Amino acid sequence: MKNDVRSYREERDLSQGDLAALVGVSRQTVNAIERDRYDPSLELAFKLAACFECSIEALFDPELES
Repeated sequence: MKNDVRSYREERDLSQGDLAALVGVSRQTVNAIERDRYDPSLELAFKLAACFECSIEALFDPELES
């Protein structure tokens, strides 16, 4: 699943560790999400969207095929 976590994080001048602490995961989890190697749980997706004050849809693109 494609996402814009890195761009939202960098816009707010947060490190991966800072973001991880805000949403309660490890820095490695944030890194894996940003590199499209891990799809977050629905709970984590909501936490990330709340942290960035945006919708989940703005943050994640499920790349659904038509």
